[in-house]
Amino acid sequence: MAGYLPFDEVDLGTLYSKIEKAEFSFPSWFSLGAKSLLQRILDPCPESRIRVEEIRCDEWFKKNYVRTSHLETEDVNLDDVYAVFDDTENHKASEQPQNEELGPLVLNAFDLIILSQGLNLSSLFNRREDNVKHRTCFLSRKPAKVVLSTMEVLAQSMGYKTHIRNYKMRVEGLSADKTTYFSVMLEILEVAPSLFMVDIQRAAGDAAEYIKFNNNFCSKLDDVIWKPPGEKSRSRIRGSKR
Repeated sequence: MAGYLPFDEVDLGTLYSKIEKAEFSFPSWFSLGAKSLLQRILDPCPESRIRVEEIRCDEWFKKNYVRTSHLETEDVNLDDVYAVFDDTENHKASEQPQNEELGPLVLNAFDLIILSQGLNLSSLFNRREDNVKHRTCFLSRKPAKVVLSTMEVLAQSMGYKTHIRNYKMRVEGLSADKTTYFSVMLEILEVAPSLFMVDIQRAAGDAAEYIKFNNNFCSKLDDVIWKPPGEKSRSRIRGSKR
């Protein structure tokens, strides 16, 4: 109705605080009836918040409201719709071998939001150092299989063991001084049909050892890492702790 969100803040702390306190404002053109109804809809208390059946009984809501009705006389046959989906699934099943690997996991908008450092809430629930996972992400426009094979060959050339399942790869080995063991997980995720994201995380071992491995590993992936036109930096890599 207003053309903007009732709660919209830069940081989550302020956003949640305003939602909890129901701190929002109405445009000047809103009628008293509209304001009254919206206040009850945005009530943060579940016990006193208005129910759907009560909304339908609200005087402002009922004004010029036309209740929807099902067209009982219309003969709708969904057999053709079901047949399309059934045929598609059967066709795919008959064409693909049972043991064919799946493609990379496709990221949706919610996944991308969660990956955003500003919206990552994991630190609010567990601040123990042993649960902090170092993480690096970079983008690539190379085919997923090319990216995976390139990383596998590179890791093995560096003296590490690799274990691959679909588009996930575990890299493991001893530290440079041969005294400790560490493990790294790499996963290829599809952002768009021609754009992939590689997510690298420390799975086990010393954080300092992971950082050494990560810097050395990523420095040798220039042919894989996507560099947007005009970007001056050597590579577009984002590192973080979570």
